[in-house]
Amino acid sequence: MRTPSLDHRSPWVIDTRSVGRRPGSLKALQLELPVDIKVGTEVIAVVKGEIIDADLRLESVVEGVLVSGTASAVADGECARCLREVSLDVDVDLRELYAYPGSATAQTTEYDELPRVQDDLIDIEPLIRDEITLSLPLVPLCRPDCAGLCVGCGERLDDLEQGHAHAIMDSRWAALAEKFGSGGRVETGSPGAGAET
Repeated sequence: MRTPSLDHRSPWVIDTRSVGRRPGSLKALQLELPVDIKVGTEVIAVVKGEIIDADLRLESVVEGVLVSGTASAVADGECARCLREVSLDVDVDLRELYAYPGSATAQTTEYDELPRVQDDLIDIEPLIRDEITLSLPLVPLCRPDCAGLCVGCGERLDDLEQGHAHAIMDSRWAALAEKFGSGGRVETGSPGAGAET
């Protein structure tokens, strides 16, 4: 199956000809990569318009081009408990072999197992996107001991007085409360408490 050609104009696509094919040849690159589609999950991600900084080293090896280095960015999202905005510095290590066409590595692996060098070009976007996504927390928090939201009013518990609670109607007393205008209230967070009279 023929793979789509790489666009040499993309900032994520690197021309490896400057590295050469002599094993041991090296080239260092520092790139600022624009994010066109958010990188991450639904709850936290490096959003469109942000920049990912990549500090890379390309090394020519017998089987292909070995890419190593780091990538860093800022991910934005919401605290899973209180919904406050969260910003998280993301730093990931990168290491991937891009196999030469016709090499033993290319012939013994599926394309989705290992990326390839195509017409002397490599695409580093999948590598960086995957590493950043995997590094992000599944449950982002504004701080580890965030208390979350009050189930009664929806306010942040950390912003409310200690012992905050709400009087709610016990449905078993609803008819009496409607007739007499009082009674049937219990405090939120006190299951099984008797009704007030």
